[in-house]
Amino acid sequence: MTQIPSMKGLPFLGVVNQFQADRIGFMMRAAREHGDIVGYRFAIYQAYQLNHPALIHQVLVAQADKFIKSVLDHQVMGRVLGEGLLTSEGEKHATQRRLMQPAFHHRRIAAYADVMVTLTARTIDAWRDGQRIDMHAAMTDLTREIVLETLFGSSEDMRDVAEAIETFNHIGGMQFARGFVPPRWLPLAENRALDAVVRRLDGALIGLIEARRKSREDHGDLLSMLLLAQDETRGGGMTDREVRDEVVTLFAAGHETTANALAWTCYLLAQNPEAEARLQAEVDSVLAGRAPTLADLPNLPYTEQVIREALRLYPPAWVLNGRAAQQDVQIEGYHIPRGAVCYISPYVMHHQASSFPEPERFRPERWVNDFEKSLPRYTYFPFGGGPRICIGNSFAMMEARLVLAMLASAGSYALQPGARIEMDPLITLRPKHGVPVTVKLRQPALSLQPA
Repeated sequence: MTQIPSMKGLPFLGVVNQFQADRIGFMMRAAREHGDIVGYRFAIYQAYQLNHPALIHQVLVAQADKFIKSVLDHQVMGRVLGEGLLTSEGEKHATQRRLMQPAFHHRRIAAYADVMVTLTARTIDAWRDGQRIDMHAAMTDLTREIVLETLFGSSEDMRDVAEAIETFNHIGGMQFARGFVPPRWLPLAENRALDAVVRRLDGALIGLIEARRKSREDHGDLLSMLLLAQDETRGGGMTDREVRDEVVTLFAAGHETTANALAWTCYLLAQNPEAEARLQAEVDSVLAGRAPTLADLPNLPYTEQVIREALRLYPPAWVLNGRAAQQDVQIEGYHIPRGAVCYISPYVMHHQASSFPEPERFRPERWVNDFEKSLPRYTYFPFGGGPRICIGNSFAMMEARLVLAMLASAGSYALQPGARIEMDPLITLRPKHGVPVTVKLRQPALSLQPA
């Protein structure tokens, strides 16, 4: 067996203090200084950071059945999300994914394009030339409305869901960063807050799910699809509790990630006026002032390249949930002992100069001529990979391209002087202080109503 290099840490804490001080900087430094794989103690458990596509493929695909989510990830996520796709394991996960897959079939998600366009038009119509906005907050509000409409058919009476998930994201990110989740019985403020989150989610969803099931109506939304889903392999569908867990998981994972991606995209375009001008020229040529439709997306290749490059530089899922070895595992000549946790960072992999020349530079044009196909698998993977790849990746890409095309048609977004743009790597990678911009609407006025 090849010896795995290791990083030194403090007694008991290991590298937790280094990680907390600069999470992304720590993982980038570990990869730069130690290469394909590096081990370190992370509080009470042994961790290995994988920085090579072949090693990542072994854990996510080839030997995925030998790994499960780490105890820490279950503790952070499971309390609120229950046993949804992000937290379930083994046959439970496989069954739930089979049941949910039809809801994300291309024909089904295509029906949501009009919802995305209509809500984006409503957002842009409220802006005024010269107005100052936080693009991250604006995109968070927009994507929240989109996920509520597509999940429930309406955003009315679902504010409790949105607010509860925001509280969970904040507390969960804090718990993940410190590497420790306190016992539920301790009378701590974060425990009381999470208990309140669960009560609010159950109060908003359980009754709705029960009423929908009794009505047996297809409302054309994702909730209806989950309630009607039947497992062709084993028969039967989801229980009310399983539907609740999947709905909460879809909401938690489905809006903040896209909002972050769009906010980072706007920041990058504000810093790169030539790329912004090329994007606007493309949407002007294809859309001619009207709102996009799903049929327009194949004719907007540069728009997609911009999104792909933004996802490379600022992947919302900057680190994947830790994978704990259920037994001793050999991967590419390295020994991973039972109980050790493997960490994989798309951010680290996306910034490797060997795969991406000038890795810190925003270059959408790198995604031409099947560039992605030339990369080794798990060099670029903003949506994860293997049997746990994000089930909503097509939905997210469709949404991001439609929204970005409309933003580019409507105007430009200049970064406000003195803006502090910093990464905040919690559960997702968000801009810590937002993305404050000044809206510069284009003339003549554009028709943003769907064609």
